[in-house]
Amino acid sequence: MNALSLALLRFLVRWIVCTLGLWIAAGILGSTRISYNSHFGVLLISGLILAIVNIIIKPFVVVLSLPAILFSLGLFMIIINGFMVYLASKIYKPLHVTDFLAAVLAGMIIGLVNYLVTVILEER
Repeated sequence: MNALSLALLRFLVRWIVCTLGLWIAAGILGSTRISYNSHFGVLLISGLILAIVNIIIKPFVVVLSLPAILFSLGLFMIIINGFMVYLASKIYKPLHVTDFLAAVLAGMIIGLVNYLVTVILEER
């Protein structure tokens, strides 16, 4: 497998994990806090935008907030993950997140889903 196909595979996995995490977060938090109009296409595009935001914008935000991350022993990453979800909802309007707290909770759920998928894939 060459480097390009491996990078594409990693991006597709990230996209699927973001989509799955958003779906689970919307199910747990309820449609009053996170909604995607019950259309699977909206959820797929939302997951794609979240994956792109995490690839492009998140590294810069992490570097800029490194002192806060170190001071909080990494807990500030929860806020950063929530900010990425909130930013994705502002970029793509059919994904509706009511407030920043809902985005932080969704970010925590997506992070948990990402961790579980990583554990499952690393066992193989």
